[in-house]
Amino acid sequence: MLTPGALDVVMVSLEGPDQYSQAGGLGVRARELCRATAALGHRTTLVFAGDPAKPFEETVDGVHLVRWAQEVSRRHPAGVYQGEAEKLALLNATLPLHLADTVVAPAVEAGRAVVLMFEEWQTAQCCILTSDLLHARRLRDRCVVLWNANNLFGFDHIDWGRLAFVSTLTTVSRYMKHEMRDQNVDPLVIYNGIPESALATVDAGAVRTIRAAAATPCLAFKIGRFSADKRWLQAVDAIAELRASGMPARLLMRGGIEPYGGAVLSRARAAGLEVAAWQRPVRSAADVASALRETDGAAVIDLQTFLPDSVVPQIYAASTAVLANSGHEPFGLVGLEAMAAGGVAVVGATGEEYARSYANAIAVESDDGAEVASALRGLVERPDLARRLRKAARADAREFTWPLILDGFFERLRYVAEHQGVRLGG
Repeated sequence: MLTPGALDVVMVSLEGPDQYSQAGGLGVRARELCRATAALGHRTTLVFAGDPAKPFEETVDGVHLVRWAQEVSRRHPAGVYQGEAEKLALLNATLPLHLADTVVAPAVEAGRAVVLMFEEWQTAQCCILTSDLLHARRLRDRCVVLWNANNLFGFDHIDWGRLAFVSTLTTVSRYMKHEMRDQNVDPLVIYNGIPESALATVDAGAVRTIRAAAATPCLAFKIGRFSADKRWLQAVDAIAELRASGMPARLLMRGGIEPYGGAVLSRARAAGLEVAAWQRPVRSAADVASALRETDGAAVIDLQTFLPDSVVPQIYAASTAVLANSGHEPFGLVGLEAMAAGGVAVVGATGEEYARSYANAIAVESDDGAEVASALRGLVERPDLARRLRKAARADAREFTWPLILDGFFERLRYVAEHQGVRLGG
């Protein structure tokens, strides 16, 4: 009943696989979830605000990519969230009809059902409008409609009553489920995942190259949006404390374009840390090594360049720890990816349900830089602890690969389809 020949998968997300379309974990989630459903044999479509220089439609890794709102993106070349309001207006005005006529109707005519997954607040209105149109076209009983929250952003823009009426709400962790109860909703939890390729053995030579160039017993790495929730200041304070105690710790960081980045770098400088900006392209471990080696031992190396997927796991594995120490983290994909690469993840204590403190990762309970500094010092002074955590991390990350997550997801769809009155048979 839920075989690939009987069920198509469609995701609508502002972020997607293009470099233009990635600003955080949502783009990675959209890319990898869709790749995984396509690998299982489901006809899979991903609609997103894509690179305006790429084709409107193409198939990559088995996924039919549809780059919506390219005419708006051409006027806003800086990235997916530039011109956001214009993109959403166009999405709401035009995408429901496209989905009904071009995606759903042909699938239903061929005897297949469709699961439509809408991601984040930006797609909530589109989800409502699409469901209404499918109902008017007498196609709604062949479509399972889901809306997923990856974060709390934009919740004040959502008509929760209508959204919960036309779709089944989902989220990525039990922590988020609890947080969403303030909206008088009770979403299903479907965890995020990682591709099986994330568990591939990391190139040992690349790891050695990065570690040698760092020239320190303590190299911390932090990547993510510049947001107070990510506890960037705690990371900076930890490095300052370690250096004040005589340990030449260094922080390799890759933030976003958010204004909060200025506050982070100001905090570092106020603490007496030398900050070096690195703007040259990074294509390999050798380029990361150059950034570390050619910044004269600077305490903070601010990578202001795109990091390719092939290089990030090498940095995870080479670092003493990956600081995914958020104060509010719906799931924490960076921590899980770091664990899969054999890194030591230092996470917060909210949605990172894959992490068990000092069993496969380290969870910090406060926003005090001294707590992170103490954790880093322990990893340096106790190599046996670091080795044990790295080994356990890789083993436990296997439980969160997309094939396993999707196995449960498709089984859960049986209940959701029955709840929505959807016929999944031919």
